[in-house]
Amino acid sequence: MRVFVKSFGCSTNLADGEVLAGCLVEAGHLLVDSVSEADVAVFNTCAVKGPTENRMIEILKRVPVGKKLIAVGCLPLINFERLCKEVRFDGVAGPAIGDKIVEVMEQVSKGEKVVALKEAVSTKPSLTLPRVRLNPTISIVPVNYGCLGSCAYCCVIFARGHLRSYGVKEIVHRVKRDLAFGAREFWVTSQDTACYGRDQGTNLPELLTALSSIKGDFRVRVGMMTPNMLTDILENLIQVFRSERIFKFVHLPVQSGDDQVLKHMRRFYSVDDFKNIVNAFRRSFPRITLATDVICGFPSESEEAFEKTRRLIEDVEPDIVNVSKFFARPKTAAAKMQKDVVPPLEIKRRSTALADSARKIAFERNRRWIGWTGEILIDEVGKISGSWVGRNFAYKPIVIKETRDLIGETLSVKVARTFSTHLEGEVVE
Repeated sequence: MRVFVKSFGCSTNLADGEVLAGCLVEAGHLLVDSVSEADVAVFNTCAVKGPTENRMIEILKRVPVGKKLIAVGCLPLINFERLCKEVRFDGVAGPAIGDKIVEVMEQVSKGEKVVALKEAVSTKPSLTLPRVRLNPTISIVPVNYGCLGSCAYCCVIFARGHLRSYGVKEIVHRVKRDLAFGAREFWVTSQDTACYGRDQGTNLPELLTALSSIKGDFRVRVGMMTPNMLTDILENLIQVFRSERIFKFVHLPVQSGDDQVLKHMRRFYSVDDFKNIVNAFRRSFPRITLATDVICGFPSESEEAFEKTRRLIEDVEPDIVNVSKFFARPKTAAAKMQKDVVPPLEIKRRSTALADSARKIAFERNRRWIGWTGEILIDEVGKISGSWVGRNFAYKPIVIKETRDLIGETLSVKVARTFSTHLEGEVVE
């Protein structure tokens, strides 16, 4: 069969999509570049937010009649009822189904309608399954599926389930193998990397220590970490972050600058806890890149609570702030919170104001990099023809212009210009 595979959403979902493509190729199917060329379209969906779900539904509805459609990923488990009501599909399955996609494909090709959702929240695919990497330089390595959280707004728990970690040896083997095949940048990823290994008698610092001891020229980017899961591993984590192998980049979602709102969100840390973690990292790594997430308009978020969030962002000065408007998701505790609901227009106003503040902060922080000289690993093709994006030790994106193919190369550059989203550099001979 000619198959088009497309993944959306988080890095874990992108990794799942690489496995789907790899297993289908190994089974003899042919990957094509568009739905129009395909016999079967496989969409690996995301539905973490309301607008994302709406977008997914519209994409699925646009698959032409005559093409078979298999919808996998988080959407089928988050809102199966809507999927059935609005989309004509031939097969559905949950996220991270691994080589089971081959069986689903076989059934669909015979004209059967497949619904395979039962095991999605309790299994995890082998790390040795074949993959078709989206980027030859980057290896996305899921270290666990599920998490230990119970956030009031989160619907992903219904799709990804509770914590299921891979063993340290499994992950080390996977990294070594991908390194041998040319990967230079490794994304350690999951729903919450800070809870990695707690079901296996190990933890994130132990994993990163093992990865840092692997011989070779590579770097590791550590994915999102929930603040309360860092408390008991923070000292050891900072110690292992001293390794040159680890990008000086942390993603710590604070979500709100108000302790009462955090309690309503079921986020088991305080604003001070968040600040203490940030300060601990910055004491050891003054130029570390800090990314955080904020939800605007969560039920019970008063104007005062929102202002606390804005002041927190202005005080902490993160390099990256992912601002989201609150949308009640199906079956979540937040969807049942009818009291103190924030009107949509007010949510929009708050998110716009916070995004504006975050953009200014990002620009000012990036200005501090002007004149910096050092090495970057080229890991991405730029948006403008003849441009390339590389990352320095703090995972700062630095755009350079060069006519030849630079993917995977390490270059010495000097930062000449800055923007709120990236830096621009010139190659130093």
